[in-house]
Amino acid sequence: MPLTVSKQPRKQRKALYKAPHHKARKLLSAHLDEALLLKYDRRSMTVVVGDTVKVLRGSFKGHTGKVAEVDVKARSVTVEGITNLKADGTKVPRGVDASNLVITKLNLADPYRREKLVKTAKVEDRKELLAELARQGEKDKKALEESRKAEEEEREKKRLEREAEEAEEEEP
Repeated sequence: MPLTVSKQPRKQRKALYKAPHHKARKLLSAHLDEALLLKYDRRSMTVVVGDTVKVLRGSFKGHTGKVAEVDVKARSVTVEGITNLKADGTKVPRGVDASNLVITKLNLADPYRREKLVKTAKVEDRKELLAELARQGEKDKKALEESRKAEEEEREKKRLEREAEEAEEEEP
């Protein structure tokens, strides 16, 4: 469903920028890799955190990494390993447009996403696909939980280091 029926570029852009959140989210979709396209009989899917993607355009062309964040308001996808260097030497994540990505591995932890893939599959393949997606979904859930735990531990470690530094500064 188009956001607007107008052919005028200014109205197209305005509709894109003013799109409600539930419609703007669907605009953040990327093509599936050739193998996934044949397997699921589907051309594209919405990008979610945990998908593995490959960059097709720009200075990071050819880079493959996991999706770290999807920013609907800014219409950008943050991929692990794609950063900009600031003037002070720190690295900040750089957003990539979803149209410049191709999904090479799907995150199937979400049961609704698995259902969507099963609905579009050919009738004779549905039972096999459903079982395979359930197994893959369990693996993805475990991997997601492990990565969240690791991030939480890292944040806790940094917090403790900050507190130790603050305590040292207060002593003299």
